[in-house]
Parts: sequence; C-alpha cells; structure tokens
Amino acid sequence: MAEESRPRLGRGLAALIGDAGEEGAAIARSRGQKKVPLAFLRPNPRNPRKAFDDQDLEDLVASIREKGIIQPILARTIAGLADIYEIIAGERRWRAAQRAGLHDAPVILVEADDKQALELAIVENVQRADLNALEEALGYQQLENEYGYTQADLAKVIGKSRSHVTNTLRLLKLPEKTKQLLAEGKLSAGHARALLTRADADEIAARIVAQGLSVRDVEKLAQKAAPQTKHKPAAEEKDADTRALEKDLGEALGLVVAITHQGEAGELRIRYKSLEQLDDLIRKLKR
Repeated sequence: MAEESRPRLGRGLAALIGDAGEEGAAIARSRGQKKVPLAFLRPNPRNPRKAFDDQDLEDLVASIREKGIIQPILARTIAGLADIYEIIAGERRWRAAQRAGLHDAPVILVEADDKQALELAIVENVQRADLNALEEALGYQQLENEYGYTQADLAKVIGKSRSHVTNTLRLLKLPEKTKQLLAEGKLSAGHARALLTRADADEIAARIVAQGLSVRDVEKLAQKAAPQTKHKPAAEEKDADTRALEKDLGEALGLVVAITHQGEAGELRIRYKSLEQLDDLIRKLKR
C-alpha cells in the first residue's frame, strides 16, 4: 500500500474527531485519509467502550448501507505487522460496516503511543456519548493509574468540567451488582450518584429496575432514611464567640460553616451544594 502522511496528535485532536459538518475538520480528515480493507483493521483491546447495543448497531448498519461511512475511522499502525492497523476510535463503525457488507472503510492514520491512543478513544466516545457512565469512569481511572493523570489533567484532555470527572470517578465506589446494572444501562448515572451514600445500594438499585423509580424517587428514599436531627437543648446552644467565628469563616469562604467543640477539641464543618463549590473551596485552602 502507498504510504501517506499521518497527522501527529496535539492541536489536531479536535479536528480529527470533530463533527462531520465542520469545514476545518473535513479539511483535516482529508489529509492522511485512505481507504483500508476492513480485514486489515483490528479492534483495540484497550478500548474503553465494551458494550455495543445490537439494535443501535443495526440502525448504524442501515445508515451505512444508505449513505456509507461518513466519519472516518481513526487508526494507528501495529508494530511488526505491515498494512495491519489498530482502531483507536470507530470500532462501532467498523463492526457495522462488516454487517453492511462493505469491503473497505475511510481511515485516518495517526502516530500515537498507547497513552495518546487511549486519550483519543475516550475523548471521541465521550463526545459522542457512546460510553455508559461506568465505561467512562473506568477509562478515566485507566489514565490515572497507568499514566499519572490528575483529575485536572483529565478535565482538560476530555473537555469536561473537573466536577464532571470527579462525579464520574465516584461511581467506581458503588457495589458490584449496582455497577453491573449501570453498565447494562438499567440504571442512569443520576440513579447511580443518588446511591453512592447508601449502604443498601444494591437493594435500592434492584427496586429502581423493578419499579421504574425516577432519580427523584431515589432521592426521596434517601431523605426518609436519613436520621432526624433533634433540636439541641438550650444548655448546648453555641456561645456568641463561636457564632461570630462561624459567620466570619462563612463570609470568607462563601459557604455555610459550623463549629462544634468540647473543651480543647472540636469539629469544623463546611457545607457545599455542588462539586463546583468544592473545587473552589479546595483552591482557596491550597492558597
């Protein structure tokens, strides 16, 4: 096969995975794009996407039969194997093209190491909403564990907010049965987040599936299960100095602050309503 120039990664990332209708992306794809026989392409075993819904795949097969593959597959060479390429992004298109009876597909070849290939695979799948929430979390964890990414790094590379990355990674703390329902699409990410603090997450997850509970229904269950706070007797009311200190700290941080103490020891609580507020608090404390 004739060798063609391969775009390097970096600032061309957005152009490589941009929408088909964007002029800049179309120009970038035309460079280094070639037709490759489907038999010469191999799936990436490290692809964060593991689940391929059969009905969705059949819908794509019908579209490909009518219009062909509009968005090229992104691939890289495999060391030691001439003319064999590993798919970085586009495995679903490759699978559908085979079902549709195509013999080749448009491919963009890029030079990418394992880290860059994983980045691209996650970015493309996240932007297309092709990953379920658990797959997305596992992809982020893989970048953290294998390549030392911080959550700030992930947010920058993936193009999501820091709070989105943090919230998604928290889903990995769910019990296994609940994570399996999430992976199967029987639970939404919203359902899963509402279960994070529940000791009976598996039981509630099963009820969500069986009864079709909404996220709001799950939140109401959590509120009912929360212990009721009893009003403190007058003897335990905070003194004026403590209330003044709470007020000063609260104004400095822009959050609700509560201080309790007994003798020389005590506890400082800072309440936040969103992960954005938490990020802001962490930045202030680090300064």
